[in-house]
Amino acid sequence: MTQTIVDEQFHPGTALTFEAFRSGFPACRNQTYLSICDKMILHDDVRASIDQFLDHLALASANRVQHEVRVKTAREKFARLVRVAPETVAAVRNVSDGINSIAWALDWRPGDNVVLTADCEHPNNIYPWLRQKERGMEIRVIEPQPDGAIDEDALIAAIDGRTRVMAVASATFAPGHRSNLAKLGEACRKRDVFLLVDGVQTAGIMDHDLDAEQVDGFATSTSKGLLGLYGFGFLYVSPKWIDRLKPAYLSRPAIVQKTDDHSTMGAFDYEYQPDSRRFEVGSFNLAGAYATDASLDMLLRLGSEAIQKRVLRLAGEFHAGLCDLGITPAVPGSGPRQSHIITLGAINAGGHGFSTDPLIQPLSEHLAQCKVAHTIRRGQMRFGLHAYNNQADITTALDAIGQGVKKLKRT
Repeated sequence: MTQTIVDEQFHPGTALTFEAFRSGFPACRNQTYLSICDKMILHDDVRASIDQFLDHLALASANRVQHEVRVKTAREKFARLVRVAPETVAAVRNVSDGINSIAWALDWRPGDNVVLTADCEHPNNIYPWLRQKERGMEIRVIEPQPDGAIDEDALIAAIDGRTRVMAVASATFAPGHRSNLAKLGEACRKRDVFLLVDGVQTAGIMDHDLDAEQVDGFATSTSKGLLGLYGFGFLYVSPKWIDRLKPAYLSRPAIVQKTDDHSTMGAFDYEYQPDSRRFEVGSFNLAGAYATDASLDMLLRLGSEAIQKRVLRLAGEFHAGLCDLGITPAVPGSGPRQSHIITLGAINAGGHGFSTDPLIQPLSEHLAQCKVAHTIRRGQMRFGLHAYNNQADITTALDAIGQGVKKLKRT
């Protein structure tokens, strides 16, 4: 039965099915695309929105203020997706931009510390904190659990009176376990610790309620599950913290202005924006805003709860099929740790794009021949699902993997 989600606020009287959504992705017509954890693919409506922006440039048919309406509506739609107020969201360039914005905005004191699990994080959620060591900050690195998931209890136990930040990923970079943000959020809120989340792997795919999860900061790019472009993203900052954060960089968008004249300086005794806009710097990536405004429109019409339900069901079936082939994925096929990411092979048996695991490298070459898109990260084969994937994709991938395993056994 086709599942239909109706969005009365954004598109009165319209509906979007998962089948109709899938039909707009050219990449799904000539391959089995299971690699959203690597990068997005463009929907026809997203490309049309980018083309509209380029037409405006070519024809000089819109001014800067008219273009920036798309920044505003994209912000509002992302806020609705993660169930927060629009003014708590800033338009930034990417996850790195968002994380560094928070790292430099906090009033550090020598001896303060940040708690994280380095082995589970992308390097871009580690280097900003290494840089803060020069300001006297301590980095407390907590070991992951044996299966590669973060250890929430150990992270919480590492907090003391000098802990200012806990930095985690919503789904670990490797192998891809979901983190219990609500548990961490509750612990951090009680101790006045800023919970900063790298949300790029789950934004647009998993259902988030940042208020309920008690997340203080959430940084994401639109280049993965939000199905936009590189170079555009969002930073959510909780109102509970905004008055304690002073941005390292300042430009006109971050300052309260009493005029719409973009060239007006205003008073020297400037005032920060009272909300997350204080973290917006310079001109916006307008092409990214146009793209994301269109992609978020579709994600909202599908509904984040429905997307998560569909993706986890498909991931569970993929997991079960792999187990039937004698391959046990690193991320569970059900339960709170399950995500849209499925990884195979030994972690750290190799690196970016290569593996020393005897199964992974030859199997990857076979899947490439079968046009099943995937990646190898830290030596593991990695798949990622989104709302455009369907049962046929899972069947095709499992058939190709089964053929590849048989070929390996013969050789």
